[in-house]
Amino acid sequence: MLALVKTGTGPGLELKNVPVPAIGINDVLIRVHKTGICGTDLHIEGWDQWAARTIKPPLVVGHEFVGEIVELGANVAGFAPGDLVSGEGHVVCGRCRHCLAGRRHLCAHTIGLGVGRDGAFAEYVAMPMTNVWHHWHGIDEEVAAIFDPFGNAVHTALAFPVLGEDVLISGAGPIGLMATAVARHAGARHVVVSEPNAYRRELASRMGASLVVDPRERALSDVFAELDMVEGFDVAMEMSGNPTALRNAIEAMAHGGGVAILGIPTQEIALDVNAIVFKMLTLRGIYGREMYETWYKMTVMLQSGLDITPAITHRFGFRQFEAAFAAARAGDSGKVIMDWQS
Repeated sequence: MLALVKTGTGPGLELKNVPVPAIGINDVLIRVHKTGICGTDLHIEGWDQWAARTIKPPLVVGHEFVGEIVELGANVAGFAPGDLVSGEGHVVCGRCRHCLAGRRHLCAHTIGLGVGRDGAFAEYVAMPMTNVWHHWHGIDEEVAAIFDPFGNAVHTALAFPVLGEDVLISGAGPIGLMATAVARHAGARHVVVSEPNAYRRELASRMGASLVVDPRERALSDVFAELDMVEGFDVAMEMSGNPTALRNAIEAMAHGGGVAILGIPTQEIALDVNAIVFKMLTLRGIYGREMYETWYKMTVMLQSGLDITPAITHRFGFRQFEAAFAAARAGDSGKVIMDWQS
């Protein structure tokens, strides 16, 4: 099969022929239809410090996908050839305290698809049946391909109650854009998006933001009077990994507020702990998705009218992977999809 492979150390990926993955008795083999490019894939393709210490080439990369089942292991039940599926990219141990208690998203022994094991930027991908999500009827294939980052957005957006609340989202990358739509769908009173890139601010407005702010030109506190906010934001979602963005969010919070942190910084961040203590804020780290409650919530929100398609801005055939990665790396893009059937 054809696959995008990190063949060695250094920047770049190679499209090459590799064996179709073998499956075990508890696995399924999936014919990939479409994939989404994630920030993790950009780190691996660019071979930054994180990739250099994490990735062991050769490796088939990619973890956001949708496809159809073509083969089942002998122990697999509940699936059939032709089923439209995606996969939970965190393959857990199944035996630790959290896994046995049903809190698999907290497994300390997680192996990432396309990071620690061969991934989905390929014509076929193999996965344990416990990591396969069978899509409900009517889910658009492009949306199904990005259920992984969509799940990050839902997990973050619903980490604290948002019904009737004033919400701040720092960073309008693809996940921040989807979180904007989720917060609005879940009943937030106002959703303010802070983003320096004009293209992404416009996308955030299309996704339902009440107001978009260029943090280089306007302080968050300046929007309080405009939006009839008494004290500050009730909920903040930090999607950027930017130290200043996190500090600004904490400064703009109302007493008793909650800050959900998904963005991964590249450096240590000094925080004003006095502000956290005296405002009695709750800071919560978010990683991945809850298995599989988040997946259920994603599906029912789509069925009840949530639309995240404006976040998908670029589409390429998989042979155009270099152009696809360039688009994903550029600021003037949302989610980038690669078609593996073209």
